[in-house]
Amino acid sequence: MTAPFTRSRRALALPLGMAVASAVAFLPGTASAQPDAAARPGAPGSSAVSALGSLTDGTSMSYVVNVRAGHGGSPSAKTTAYVKKAIANAGGTVVIAYDRIGVIVVHSSNADFAKKIRGAKGVASAGATRTAPLSAQSDDALEADRPLTAAEAKQAAGQAGAGQDELEPLQWDLPAIKADKAHKESLGSSRVTVGVLDSGVDDTHPDIAPNFDAKASASCLGGVPVQKDSAWRPVSGESDHGMHVAGTIAAAKNGTGVTGVAPGVKVASLKVAEPATGMYYTEAVVCGFMWAADHGVDVTNSSYYTDPWLFNCKTDDDQKALVDAVGRATRYAERKGAVNVAAAGNAKTDLAQDEIVDDSSPDDTTPTERVIKTADCLDLPSQLPGVVTVSATGAKGIKSSYSNYGKGVIDIAAPGGDSTRFQTPDAPATDGRILSTLPGGKFGYKAGTSMASPHAAGVAALIKSAHPHASSSKVKALLYGEADAMKCTDPYDIDGDGKVDAVCAGGKNKNGFYGVGMIDALDAVRR
Repeated sequence: MTAPFTRSRRALALPLGMAVASAVAFLPGTASAQPDAAARPGAPGSSAVSALGSLTDGTSMSYVVNVRAGHGGSPSAKTTAYVKKAIANAGGTVVIAYDRIGVIVVHSSNADFAKKIRGAKGVASAGATRTAPLSAQSDDALEADRPLTAAEAKQAAGQAGAGQDELEPLQWDLPAIKADKAHKESLGSSRVTVGVLDSGVDDTHPDIAPNFDAKASASCLGGVPVQKDSAWRPVSGESDHGMHVAGTIAAAKNGTGVTGVAPGVKVASLKVAEPATGMYYTEAVVCGFMWAADHGVDVTNSSYYTDPWLFNCKTDDDQKALVDAVGRATRYAERKGAVNVAAAGNAKTDLAQDEIVDDSSPDDTTPTERVIKTADCLDLPSQLPGVVTVSATGAKGIKSSYSNYGKGVIDIAAPGGDSTRFQTPDAPATDGRILSTLPGGKFGYKAGTSMASPHAAGVAALIKSAHPHASSSKVKALLYGEADAMKCTDPYDIDGDGKVDAVCAGGKNKNGFYGVGMIDALDAVRR
């Protein structure tokens, strides 16, 4: 059986009274470019080597080269050095080498570079991270999500009760996971940091500034971490996606604005989305996980799929290298104590099927239709081993109309919002989407598994706050064990037209719609 797969992952616009539609705001911005060598700080576990050629010459391509691991699980210094020499001999320039995991980011204008380097001794895999040359891509702007109106803000402020932030009455998602009750007992610890791998975070926002961790923040564009000039912030006209995610996790409980799931923890920005295109390329994603791991981040949130492939198939030489590289980075972060949380996707597709039609890849050049086998092909990073995969629910507590699902794929469920006509919240909330922070001190609504994932990341942060010495595996065990079991929604007819829109497989304690169930913020602070 096959099913269509659409591209959108980051966020959905769900206009009032309308069906689900894509709404990722990827607006024109400046082209991504590597910093000068002098401005490139070295991250622990990495080595930046040599100056780069222009990223806009239209001839260079970006690659990851994965060094073969030794008996201890990590590449030896000798093997790594040999591979670096082989890269130069094959016409490549090392951009940065993450020696601890054996992932090297390379630029080369040699069309045969990948083929040649794969034959070199000590190379486990190698592949291009994109299908277009290193240059600014065309704009992929879609309609913007709905901002909060002044009238709504004024009305909400008048309804806020004692101890509530002004806009909290509009946040139906907080009581849905018992976060409102949890906050009476704990807001989370300022010693816990959640890293947002996304389009950047505006740390000047009044709801973000009190909880922002600048030391753990960096831009990872091109695969190289940069902190200079607050590079982790979104540029003018860039997607506000990362900012919305950050507010859901840790917007401060300060009497104004919205309240995060864990309003007492810190949030860090790991900028991994290209400003001009919104693309999340492998080299940036690897950098984000490595930087987070080496800077004390306790939880990471990934509300994206790694471009340009919606699924990366291990049967393809290039895509296998991307799976290897991102997989090594997520495992490294987990070994260093981080819990990695990711969105399941917005294509309302059963990810447990044997085959899926992908007609959106590669998304940086011309997509072609292909049938992928799910046993061989992974969504990165959400389907990597160890990563917490989150599906979305709406205001009525059932699977959101757009949310991907699949028994054995979905780990847990969290509020991601839905069209108000599908799932209308109880008053005083009026919009079925998720309200959170936007750049420039603003607020707005979005919906998607992108919005569900940060809810789960916030609960993981509350668990880490309550159990500061817990390992990443222990935090995940508590996250799953404390979830409220949810039985399958059967029949699932989200639009009420008399036709079943999706079939949920499994029982109450583990199924394809909700995994082990709904996240529980109250149990996170009590147990």
